[in-house]
Amino acid sequence: MATTKPIENIDGRCNCLALRQASRYLTALYDRALSGVGLRATQFSILYKLSSHESILIGELAALMAMDRTTLSTNLKPMERDGLVEIMPSEVDRRGKDVRITKLGMQTYRRAFPLWQGVQDDFERAYGAKEAKSLRSAARSVLHSGFDPWSEGT
Repeated sequence: MATTKPIENIDGRCNCLALRQASRYLTALYDRALSGVGLRATQFSILYKLSSHESILIGELAALMAMDRTTLSTNLKPMERDGLVEIMPSEVDRRGKDVRITKLGMQTYRRAFPLWQGVQDDFERAYGAKEAKSLRSAARSVLHSGFDPWSEGT
């Protein structure tokens, strides 16, 4: 059986690969910690964003989450089924849909927060608080690098 070699070794050079590997690693840590309340890391983040809004257009929430609308909608469906969020026609934009956190969603978020805080603290102890802050800053700055990955033709 012949093995094929990559055209070029991109290990250590590919920004996307490095960030996705780190993201999967951290997501697994947070998912495990949040499993005690039946949430995944993405669901916790959605509840966090919704907790500070009475209601928000799905498109606006997608922008806050740095997600495309389809992926966000896919994540919202089980949350709506489980009674954590409510999705309804928008009162502001008839073409859009609003999403809001329910009472159960807020209760679940409040129960999940200490679990999130625990894994957050554990990671910062292991990785270093200063390094973790720098990591978050670098990751956030990628969002302002001038690209629009969800626009047509990109």
